[in-house]
Amino acid sequence: MKPLVIGTCECHWLNGGSFRLDGGAMFGQVPKMIWQHYYPPASDNTIALCNDPLLIRTPSLNILIDSGLGNKLTVQEQALLQTGPWQLLSQLAVLGLSRQDIDLLLLTHGDFDHVGGVVMLNEHGQEELTFPAATHLIQQNEWQDMILPGPRGQESYWPLNFKHLEKSGRLQVIQGDHQLCPEVRVSLTGGHTRGHQLVEISSQGDTAVHLGDLFPTHAHSQPLTVMAYDNFPLEVIACKELYFAQYRQRDAWFTFYHDPVLRACKLGAEGQITARWS
Repeated sequence: MKPLVIGTCECHWLNGGSFRLDGGAMFGQVPKMIWQHYYPPASDNTIALCNDPLLIRTPSLNILIDSGLGNKLTVQEQALLQTGPWQLLSQLAVLGLSRQDIDLLLLTHGDFDHVGGVVMLNEHGQEELTFPAATHLIQQNEWQDMILPGPRGQESYWPLNFKHLEKSGRLQVIQGDHQLCPEVRVSLTGGHTRGHQLVEISSQGDTAVHLGDLFPTHAHSQPLTVMAYDNFPLEVIACKELYFAQYRQRDAWFTFYHDPVLRACKLGAEGQITARWS
């Protein structure tokens, strides 16, 4: 697939492993009789989702947004989630890059499907950082909740995905907005989790925004369509109203991590999709 070009930046999607989740959980309060028409479920009520990190190649940095499922899932977890293979490293190689070439790993939040590839099993079955030269950037609130999770967080913040990170010296914990390079910045959003963050790519008048799990698929383009997985659903609705309006005015692309149909889209004033990148 051709990259999405944002000014001087190229955006490539890499295969971070697929899985299937319950469709009702993915669409929250929206009745199945409605959501099934635009996202058909299987007989077990699950829907297909990808977990595909976005590689941003700027003039100075190789930046990765999230890391996919990784290669540490147990046989039982793979069966439960009906997973497909994590092919992140082989797809980097197709682009002429190795895992040592990633400069920044931006973690939108700490759920297992986003940070599963932070730590990998090497050819000897040993755990090590997947991207040893990368600075791993995460919001302070999120990191605090990852290392001291409550009952809900324990179901998705898995220590094996980040236990080597702090002592590696490759962790950078931030608070709020941060400009990482002339083309890329992150902003604290909250909503899906307490420390969830977005990533904005802007260059030569072009803009793309990665809203992470605030906008998981194109079928979530209405602000009121939120997930049962959202920790603070009213915040998610407010965030979507704010960011949809803000980035529509800039004619921005909205990029996806979980959508197997569309990689990115543009939105109209009523939440309709006006342009597609697939």
